[in-house]
Parts: sequence; C-alpha cells; structure tokens
Amino acid sequence: MFPKANYSPWSKSTASLLLGFFLFISGCTAMTGESAGQNIDDSTITASVKTKLAADKLATLTRVDVDTTNQVVSLNGIVETQQQKQRAEELARQVSGVKAVKNNLQIQAKK
Repeated sequence: MFPKANYSPWSKSTASLLLGFFLFISGCTAMTGESAGQNIDDSTITASVKTKLAADKLATLTRVDVDTTNQVVSLNGIVETQQQKQRAEELARQVSGVKAVKNNLQIQAKK
C-alpha cells in the first residue's frame, strides 16, 4: 500500500552522533554558564594573574585570591597597605585578556 522507504543505517548513526554532540556541547555551557573556550580562557587568566602576583618583588601578594569569570578578574583577600592593593590591581590589569578587575582586597596592617 505505501512504498517502503530505503533508509541507510549510516544516516541514523550519523544523526544520533550529531545529536549527541550538540547535546554535550549545550550541556557544558548550561552547567557553568560559560562555553568550554571561555572556561579555559578564564583559567588561563587566573593562572597568569597569580603568577604575576607571586613574582612581584615590591610586595608580598601571596594572600590574594584570584577568580576570573567572563574575563573579569576578582581580587579577594588581605594586604598590608593601600599600595599593595593598588599594585595587585595594576598587575592583574597587565594580563592579556583581562576586561576588568574587581578589587575587593581588604587592608589589614601587620600587628
């Protein structure tokens, strides 16, 4: 009554693979709100900022926590002087790919 369609088993497999791939990619984005590429870039920026802070000879900035989201760096933690706070922000801004810096560092003089 109805003509029998000729479907290739390869087309079903290919379609399944493509569907699975797109679901995987969208799942990665949905979990963090970032694509895989953005997540890698943010991790690279964070590592670069931490390296700059640790290597700085003018201040001890090892108590600074660095987080990056969508290429915006957040600096959190405690420093001893206003100059150290400004220096940490200056170093973070020097890193390639940084769009902005949120400097949440608190100043606490040594006792």
